[in-house]
Amino acid sequence: MGGKTVTRADLCEAVYQKVGLSRTESAELVEMVLGEMSDCLVNGEQVKLSSFGTFFVRSKNERIGRNPKTGEEVPISPRRVMVFKPSNVLKKKINDSLAPSDA
Repeated sequence: MGGKTVTRADLCEAVYQKVGLSRTESAELVEMVLGEMSDCLVNGEQVKLSSFGTFFVRSKNERIGRNPKTGEEVPISPRRVMVFKPSNVLKKKINDSLAPSDA
């Protein structure tokens, strides 16, 4: 599992190459999209991207955890976590890429 990590800069470069905006405009566009997604998630809204998936925030209650080293029980505070649920289209695309091709 040593694949390449896609960064903001990579996304900006892809927009620059494929859409034809300037590098500055491409960077601003990517930042605006990511900013809008972040703001929606902070406000508790779902972000649904058709044929890609859904991002949403889930609240987790306080619970008791265990320190694996010492075995000591410690409380884990309540928190909110972001969850991503991929669409069936994305799942199929990922799984199809693993299938051997009959060529």
